Amino acid sequence: MHHFTYRDGRLFAEDVSVEELVAAYGTPLYVYSAATLRRHFTAFDSAFAGLTHMTCFSVKANSNLCVLKLLGSLGAGMDIVSGGELYRALAAGIPAEKIVYSGVGKRPEEIRQALSAGILMFNVESMAELAAISRIADDTGVVAKVSLRINPDVDPKTHPYISTGMKKNKFGLDLRQSKEAYALARDLPAIEPVGMDCHIGSQLTTIEPFLEALDKILDFYEELKHMGLNIRYLDLGGGLGITYNEEEPPHPSEFGEALTRRLKGLPLTVILEPGRVIVGNAGILVFKVVYTKKTPSKSFVIVDAAMNDLVRPALYGSFHRIGEVVPQGREVIEVDVVGPICESSDFLARDRSLPEVEPGELLVAYSAGAYGFVMSSQYNSRCRAAEVLVDGGRAILARRRETYEDLVALECDCLE
Repeated sequence: MHHFTYRDGRLFAEDVSVEELVAAYGTPLYVYSAATLRRHFTAFDSAFAGLTHMTCFSVKANSNLCVLKLLGSLGAGMDIVSGGELYRALAAGIPAEKIVYSGVGKRPEEIRQALSAGILMFNVESMAELAAISRIADDTGVVAKVSLRINPDVDPKTHPYISTGMKKNKFGLDLRQSKEAYALARDLPAIEPVGMDCHIGSQLTTIEPFLEALDKILDFYEELKHMGLNIRYLDLGGGLGITYNEEEPPHPSEFGEALTRRLKGLPLTVILEPGRVIVGNAGILVFKVVYTKKTPSKSFVIVDAAMNDLVRPALYGSFHRIGEVVPQGREVIEVDVVGPICESSDFLARDRSLPEVEPGELLVAYSAGAYGFVMSSQYNSRCRAAEVLVDGGRAILARRRETYEDLVALECDCLE
């Protein structure tokens, strides 16, 4: 459910017309709905009310400070994967003790940054990382709380690029290595193993892979208890999917009920790391038709958004529903919606049935709140889009549109 609806034949974001937003901020334009963010977070978090838990939003899904602050005000913690995301989370006012640090390539300076901040724990991905955290924590005179990321070799049945819990993936340690790593962590100086971590993938449309992984993790939990380890946190990651096209992912309540049945009564605080399920359908990308073009084999709608603005279709072949901001009721034809970048992969939709449009008219890509702006770039020296957060009848400029001056601001004239 989201708050992008048509009124009298015009698209609104909550109580603000999208045309009004475009008039004020231009295109391409990311628009987020505060009411949708609140609804989605509350629906997810409340699904686990029967468990001691913490909902840590996955910052990589959408790292805009306005979004992070809004979620923080609802009680969200944060799951981060870089020093930059830690900086953003702290800047958004998220308490460090509600931040968990994931990711396979934490650099020494990032580890020091997180230790200095006092985060809840590191989700450790390798023996080498565990040794590095121990060394750095010992050097700085603090104890690092850690969880080891266990790779349970479970097929999440999602796109291979966003599968993370199979033995061929780069993430985590298998069960045998994990046992060795926990034994090492128990004996290392300045390390306190406090949790277990598992994340099997993104955009999952069934809970069965989650439950298969959980069964393996709980069996392993019994082994850790026999090793004398006091495990207090169970981080199950994120990955619950959303509807882009015809997917029918489970409601968070179904996931919550299943986890509660398996975990209720265990002395564990459950950590969830939702991202897409919170923000995916809380955002849209609005863009303008520049030209239309017909060839003997294809019809094209050329727009002012491109793969640098929304890379998911080019990268994953992902589907985003395309709609008109002001429907005109024209004949439906089959088109490719493409951008101006000099790549054949620069498309937002292929072979899509859409009403005929004319230059200057506005189109919208739905379900663009997750992995949209955060994955955008300045390729072809294109300025990145503005981001707007709509809250009722108020529009907040969450990030201004870049300028040409911004494109070169960090560069030097080497010939001076």
